[in-house]
Amino acid sequence: MKLPVQIALMVLAHTAFTGGRVALTLAALRLGATPFEVGIVVSMLAVLPMLLSVHAGRWTDRSGQGRPLLLALLLLEAALLLALVPTLAGLGAAAVLLGCGFMLVHLAINNAVGNGSAPEERTHGFSMLALGISTSTIAGPVLAGFLVDLAGAANTFLVLAVLPLLALALLRWQRRSAAPAPAQPAPAARARMADLLRHAPLRAVFVASTLLAMGWDLFTFMMPTHGARIGLSASSIGLVMGAFGVGTFVVRMFMPALARAFAPWQVLAGALALTALVYVMLPLFDAVAPLLALAFLLGLGLGSALPMIMTALQEASPPGRSGEAIGVRTMLVNASQTVLPVSFGAIGSAGGTGFVFWALAAVLGCGVVFAARQHR
Repeated sequence: MKLPVQIALMVLAHTAFTGGRVALTLAALRLGATPFEVGIVVSMLAVLPMLLSVHAGRWTDRSGQGRPLLLALLLLEAALLLALVPTLAGLGAAAVLLGCGFMLVHLAINNAVGNGSAPEERTHGFSMLALGISTSTIAGPVLAGFLVDLAGAANTFLVLAVLPLLALALLRWQRRSAAPAPAQPAPAARARMADLLRHAPLRAVFVASTLLAMGWDLFTFMMPTHGARIGLSASSIGLVMGAFGVGTFVVRMFMPALARAFAPWQVLAGALALTALVYVMLPLFDAVAPLLALAFLLGLGLGSALPMIMTALQEASPPGRSGEAIGVRTMLVNASQTVLPVSFGAIGSAGGTGFVFWALAAVLGCGVVFAARQHR
């Protein structure tokens, strides 16, 4: 499967996922849910992916991307249709399927891009894939925000449900027109996740990736909650989150230049520092214009990290275990997505959303020191 097709499949699936995540949050709020209850719904996006991602990564190592992608798109479609049930329980069940579906898309496509690229082309391939993800990071929240305001949550989920169907049609066309790429050979010894965690270069990447994921997840969960608390409309919240996506898109256009000018750990330290700075400032404003600017800056910081993280994972992984390594990273990211929304929701209910942003800024500040040490 060629890179443009992989990017198109990722954009369709990720637009459905990001739009569905915002729509789930706003639908829960419109049902009268508290920040803690919204946190429980959002955390359901990551519970099963956290438990299954390592096994799913091994599956992509063995079988390639075809069958995992087919199952992933079917799960996304089922999730968006299940979200039509107007209850918190229905939204929670939809979140489980939505998270599992995108987890499989993420593992299959990233593993295929890494294995299908020559080492000197790998950063370029991941940067192009990241540009596609930036496009859907913009499109999903903006589309969901406007649709919720104009047509309601139910019609929003119906519109988003068209996207996995388009992806299924593209996947079927691709599988009929070209032979599937062979999977990478699996290692002969029994694979153990502990071996990857003991591998020092991989472990450092896992730590940095988890910290950056915390920064990303805080914005995607707390911005709709914070925006609703300060009186923003769903459309305004969608625009602010879309500005974040614009920032990720802009910085990824310049990733080849950044990769030439700076070492990977310098880029990661800068991303952590900029993210911490934005979170210190964000609770101080309640107008749309400064929030748009801060979301754009946040996108610049966090958007620069993903191509570096994925390239480092691919290069540090043992032969035949790149999908498993991506699965371990996904497990750690999903662990934060499971725990943090509930924790942040509880803290936000007790102390206000501003305290949540400042607390994570302090944690990310420690991450800057860690990344600087790795560079040295």
